Amino acid sequence: MPLVTRVTDLIGNTPLFELAATATGTRLLLKLEQFNPTGAAKIRMAREMVLDAERRGLLNVGGHIIESTSGNTGLGLAVVAAERGYRFTAVVDHHACKDKLRAMKAMGAELVYVADTDDDSLATSAREDLAEAMAAARPDAYFTEQHNNDANALGYYAVAEELLEDLGRVDILLSAVGTGGSLFGTARRLRELGCMPRVIGVEPVGSIAFGGEGGPYWQSGTGTPPGATVGTAVDYSLLDEGVKVTDVAAFATARAVARRNGLLLGGSAGGSVHAALIRLEEFPPGSTIVTIVCDGGEKYLDTVFDDDWMAERALLDESTEREVLDLLDRYAPTRRDLVGVS
Repeated sequence: MPLVTRVTDLIGNTPLFELAATATGTRLLLKLEQFNPTGAAKIRMAREMVLDAERRGLLNVGGHIIESTSGNTGLGLAVVAAERGYRFTAVVDHHACKDKLRAMKAMGAELVYVADTDDDSLATSAREDLAEAMAAARPDAYFTEQHNNDANALGYYAVAEELLEDLGRVDILLSAVGTGGSLFGTARRLRELGCMPRVIGVEPVGSIAFGGEGGPYWQSGTGTPPGATVGTAVDYSLLDEGVKVTDVAAFATARAVARRNGLLLGGSAGGSVHAALIRLEEFPPGSTIVTIVCDGGEKYLDTVFDDDWMAERALLDESTEREVLDLLDRYAPTRRDLVGVS
């Protein structure tokens, strides 16, 4: 591994983990983006948004970056701002995981809350409105506006390139849709490179990106809550299918994977894995299915992996966890490192 001088030089080349496989050769592979700095995929697009703003003259020396964030985009922007000498203000709510907020602050970010301390509801629209107004009022400020920034999707082109380098092909790309950048940026670049996967987007029940009646949900950093506008990074022309997963199923899957595999996934990744596992045998034999795991579960020890927090919100469901454990056992891939070992 080369010696680097910037944290952002460590972005990318994240590993693939084979979570499940069928007897017909279909495999579910996880692109583990928690191995990026900040433990999340979004540092890829945070860097690209800042570089794009610099190229277009929208950020000058000593400038001020402002963004509405549930956490991971803010973590990425905090790193980039620290490296490049910018001030960074994150507009947040108390729905965000506390560890994400603490980490942003540790890296020098200013946190501006849109809700009172006792209000832990998701406030995406309020955050974005405030961030836009703050940037408009400051001549040196730039609102990165991740949901409607073309550089968001561009930041994930490297994911597609890494997948093709490692796998040669991707048959099904199945991942969570928040801003849409990770799924649709990866899908677009795959197609540009001659790979035409089936693209399946996953959102929480309660999110409105794929239609239906909106409502509250607890999956962090994903979906489009009622009242918010679906961002331009969501490219419906690339979408073959959109599915919805409940908080209970998403969180039960994350918890089951932790117990069975020792791998901590974020809640939204749990939703994608659940969507893949329950229909694994419906896909054509020999399919290579890739899910982009946008972050790990270490940031959710106070929420998804906390029994009291889960129970208080009626999210704890042992029967669903057992169902996922059964699926993981049924589709457990052969341990190649143990083949031939007695």
